[in-house]
This record gives sequence, structure tokens and C-alpha cells, in this order.
Amino acid sequence: MRDSLDQRVAEAADLVTVALDALLPRADGPEQRLTEAMRYAALGPGRRMRPFFMLETARMFGVEERSVLRAACALECVHAYSQVHDDLPCLDDDDLRRGRPTLHRAYDEATAILAGDGLQAVAFEIMAHPDTHSDGTIRAELVRRLAVACGAKGMVGGQMIAVVGVGDDLGAIARMQRMKTGALIACAFDLALVLGRAPESERQALVAFAQDLGLAYQIVDDFTDAAGEEDLLGKAAAERNGAGRKVNFVTLLGVDAARERVDLLAAQAKAHLDMFGDDARYLRNSVDFVLDRRQ
Repeated sequence: MRDSLDQRVAEAADLVTVALDALLPRADGPEQRLTEAMRYAALGPGRRMRPFFMLETARMFGVEERSVLRAACALECVHAYSQVHDDLPCLDDDDLRRGRPTLHRAYDEATAILAGDGLQAVAFEIMAHPDTHSDGTIRAELVRRLAVACGAKGMVGGQMIAVVGVGDDLGAIARMQRMKTGALIACAFDLALVLGRAPESERQALVAFAQDLGLAYQIVDDFTDAAGEEDLLGKAAAERNGAGRKVNFVTLLGVDAARERVDLLAAQAKAHLDMFGDDARYLRNSVDFVLDRRQ
């Protein structure tokens, strides 16, 4: 099953990369530097787990592949924009991401800001296009849910909480991570469920799965930051987390207790899928795949 899952994740990544290449703008005029930077950010290396989750969920509900693939590209553009801005000197000040110079290092800070803005805009352009879905009501709901996930009640709000700081409050840290990291992961499921017109009980189960997986994913990311595993992350993790700059589950609980928390969240995530039986086998196995690959 692990080999099969590896192949399935890789196939989903390839599908989205090809689709993104066709959807992202190119230009020959003065704005060429901007479009090149947007493509540098969105088409770079990565496992593209959010699109994988969206495609797998959509398959469970018989959604047409073209619709979910376009929605997955929109979400991936938002994710790429968030990384570009997160890497800026005013936030995490990272020089590397996945073994390559971050966008503001490869280009410059102004271009990185504008490229992030451009990626966010093109995400909503893709989502609102009739090719994403023939029903304008469905398209409007997709746009609304993506906007909520990446806005003040989701990812950007979580980023602001991280900037302000949460002290030693584990509950506040969990809320911050659910917004900062978990919101876009949950959105991958939510968008597929809108396209699949899923019943509310099934939507709740899959969103709960996404929330638990997203928090576990973030805690494991904190392990790698604490260990300074630059080869795994492709970024200067030790610098990024140095001198008490960040407080998280690992720094507050210690490695052993944080790992116990990850195991609990992983078990909870899998339990949320029980109602789907064998149809959710790839999602179920993706829990260990995601967490093992980041430890």
C-alpha cells in the first residue's frame, strides 16, 4: 500500500503541476519579471499534498476531474503565495525553501511581494471561471470558502497571531496552528465536498480529519525545526527558530510529550474516516505517509 500511495501522491502532484503550468500567466512585456516570479513560486518542487487530498476526496464523491483539478490549482496558488510572503524578511526571513533560494532571494523583496499578490489574484480568477464549474452558485461558494480559509479567520489570521505571540498557552498555540497551517489543509477537503455536494455529516467528518491531521503535521514540522534538519526541510531551520523566537508544542511540552500528541491526533484523524470504509483507504494511509515523511 505504501508504494501504491507514493505513486498516487506523485501522480496527483504531476497532474497539478501540468495544470498550473497551463493556467499561470506568461508575459513578454515589462511585467515579465512578475509572471516569471509567480511561476518560480508555484511550479517549484513539492509533494502538493493539499491537491492530493482534494483529488482523493473528490474521487470519493464522483466529482469530474477537470473541476477539482482547477480548484486544486487555485488552492495551490494561495498556498504558494502564503509561502512567498511567509519567507520575507519582515516575517520568517528565510533564505531557502525546499533546497532553492526563496523568492525574495532569487529576485528581490518588491518582486516577491507583488508575486504573492499576483498568485492570490490568479487563484480567485481560476476558481471563478466557468471552466471550474458550470453552476455559478457552486463557483461562488468555492470562492467564498477559499476566501475564508486564507483570510483573517484562517491562514492570514493565524499568521498575525504568530507575529503577536501567544505566550505559553497551549490552547492558543493550537488555535494559531489550526488557522495558520490547518485552514488551507481543511479547505482542500471543503472545496472537494462543495463540488461533490456531500451530506453535512460526511463533510463534518472529513473536515475534522483535516483539522487533526493539519495540527499533527504542524507539530512534526516543529520537530524538524527544533532539530535543525536543513536537508529535510530545504531551509535554514536552525536560524529560523533560533534564540527563543518561536514557541510551539515541542518547546513547551518537550519532544516525548509532543510525539504523544501527534500519535493521538493521528489516531483521531483516522477514526474520523471510519464511516467511509475502504473508499477512504488512501486518505487513511496518507496520515502515516505525511507524518513519517516529516519526522
